[in-house]
Amino acid sequence: MEQEKEISKTNEPISEYGKFSYADYLTWQMEEMVELIKGKVFKQAAAPRVNHQRAVGKIFITLANFLNSRTCEAFVAPFDVRLPVKSRKNEDIDTVVQPDICVVCDPTKIDELGCVGAPDLIVEVLSPGNNRKELKHKYDVYQEAGVLEYWIVQPVECTLMIYTLVNGQYQASKLLTMGDIARSQAVKGFELDLSSVFENINP
Repeated sequence: MEQEKEISKTNEPISEYGKFSYADYLTWQMEEMVELIKGKVFKQAAAPRVNHQRAVGKIFITLANFLNSRTCEAFVAPFDVRLPVKSRKNEDIDTVVQPDICVVCDPTKIDELGCVGAPDLIVEVLSPGNNRKELKHKYDVYQEAGVLEYWIVQPVECTLMIYTLVNGQYQASKLLTMGDIARSQAVKGFELDLSSVFENINP
């Protein structure tokens, strides 16, 4: 009985403290979504809110339709994105994230477990409680990993900020909102009418 308890303990992280790898992540049996950022565990507190899901759905559908018959491919969470630093070995990878939406243009980065390496475009839609993770922790690892473009959507405020990688550092766009057209540099030719994204958002 005690042995069974010890085994079950190894199947999930104790807290966000400690140092874990993707090899550990693969052993966990958890109902909620978790992410690893530089070895630390971040659990999703609750299911995403309605406004979050509306924004994600609109953006993903528009992206997927645009990319139809193109090399680039769009994925929506849950979808593991591994960001290796030293090597692609599971025990060496300490950052595994599940962006709301990502676009991968290099098919060699896709395997049966998700994506290994930096996507070309990542879209994160903010929810209550995850702002610090998206604005600080993920911003840092996406910049370090070489994600070409990082979009942060605030659905309640109906705004979008685009960060574009230039010489290894993110440069911010102006703050975009209703009536603006967002244009991607990482996914050439892709444009997004923000009025259509935010039209059904409840304040």
